[in-house]
Amino acid sequence: MTHAHITSWLITIVLFFLAVSMERQGAGKAKIVQMVLRLFYILTIVTGLLLLHSIASISALYWLKALAGLWVIGAMEMVLAAEKKGKSAAARWTQWVIALAVTLFLGLLLPLGFDLF
Repeated sequence: MTHAHITSWLITIVLFFLAVSMERQGAGKAKIVQMVLRLFYILTIVTGLLLLHSIASISALYWLKALAGLWVIGAMEMVLAAEKKGKSAAARWTQWVIALAVTLFLGLLLPLGFDLF
């Protein structure tokens, strides 16, 4: 399940950058990419919940990582909304980077992650 989760969030990030790029260009297909992106949000959340469910003893850090992951998805939506409205998205991009960094750090720190830290 770990590989499915990693694959889903990697595809989500790629689709996010594609959606932002298409939104900036005013491409008509941006809406379709955003709908596919939202589908991958759901896949990422479901695989994350399945990973949480598979852990025998869940520490508070796992719950914190889950909340940080939801924060990443929320920040993605805020960036896309700001881009669509033509507003400055600098603060939202900063929030997304911080949320992603926290989530990746916790994901790599916890026992189910890779042994980097």
